[in-house]
Amino acid sequence: MDYRKESLKKHQEWQGKIEIKPRVEVDSKDALSLAYTPGVAEPCLAIRDNPELSFELTRRWNTVAVITDGTAILGLGNIGPEAGMPVMEGKAALFKAYGDVDAVPLCLHTQDSEEIIKTIKIIAGSFGGINLEDIAAPRCFEIEKRLIDELDIPLFHDDQHGTAIVVGAALLNALKLVEKDIEKIKVVINGPGAAGTAIAKFLLSLGVKHMKVCGINGLLSPDDESLNPAQHELAVLTNPEKQHGLLADALVGADVFIGVSVGNIVTPSMIASMSVKPIVFALANPIPEITPEKAKEGGAYIVGTGSSEYPNQINNVLVFPGLFRGALDARSKITEVMMIAACKAIAEATGDISIDRILPLAYEKATHQRVAKAVYEAASRPR
Repeated sequence: MDYRKESLKKHQEWQGKIEIKPRVEVDSKDALSLAYTPGVAEPCLAIRDNPELSFELTRRWNTVAVITDGTAILGLGNIGPEAGMPVMEGKAALFKAYGDVDAVPLCLHTQDSEEIIKTIKIIAGSFGGINLEDIAAPRCFEIEKRLIDELDIPLFHDDQHGTAIVVGAALLNALKLVEKDIEKIKVVINGPGAAGTAIAKFLLSLGVKHMKVCGINGLLSPDDESLNPAQHELAVLTNPEKQHGLLADALVGADVFIGVSVGNIVTPSMIASMSVKPIVFALANPIPEITPEKAKEGGAYIVGTGSSEYPNQINNVLVFPGLFRGALDARSKITEVMMIAACKAIAEATGDISIDRILPLAYEKATHQRVAKAVYEAASRPR
């Protein structure tokens, strides 16, 4: 099937992937008086006196806003908020299908970080959680950090942490197959944007000790004055020796390559220079850094991509429905402990792993239920 061509036809047919339906009948005088006026005044007054009751007397407890400014939509870049709506609607459909979370897509007509932060803070009282989506780096880092500090509900930038969590799960299972220790492997990440930065930090928290990150000019080094603050922080974390070199240099002897950059920049000979049984996660969309065929030609033992056209799709759909379900049920902000719990739950849910199955399929609902349970339990532990 030509998914792109067929998808356009289906979107014309669907005219939207989500809709709002009432949860109560309003088909009589009594029903109308209970759901609306005059009866509705009583829950309004109760919430006035105790705003926390909005989580019990309204659907707020189960509702998440999916918010973008349209600057980093899939692999399409800055295409604007209206053009991002099909993705946000799709996200909302997945929230409902896999986590039974009601999600509302909101596409903002601004690329000003302060305006985005202010807007989200103003509307936050209507939602139980906020999912930031497809906001370009480096602005996404500051927006996320500020909102986590200034809101009292769970907030999550899926392009960063959803990707990091599912990559972590894929890596945990891949390492079992190649029989390597996470603390001893050498990891190379290409693409220090939103996803690459989050992946790097998350893998360090999982136990990776040896990592290098490459950008457009090669290895990130603390002495490179052209780096933005987020990239400089990564360089300090991963390259205190201030090594220099290109991606090809960094890959020599590496155990793992993770690409979140652009297509066709890795060659079979670069894969051949890696360690024995190399793991290759080429996640650029729509064209991976190296195709699975070429990666295998270079000697890759396990290959994952961001595409459903190949085995081992590394897809953050496995993360956000269950993660938010658990966080909403626990009424908790999302912590690193909860993210690690989600990562391990996904890895364990895979069952019998193989070189062509290092993750569960995204539509296996039992996985999302396991993630929600693990996240809820992690949130509920004493801190």
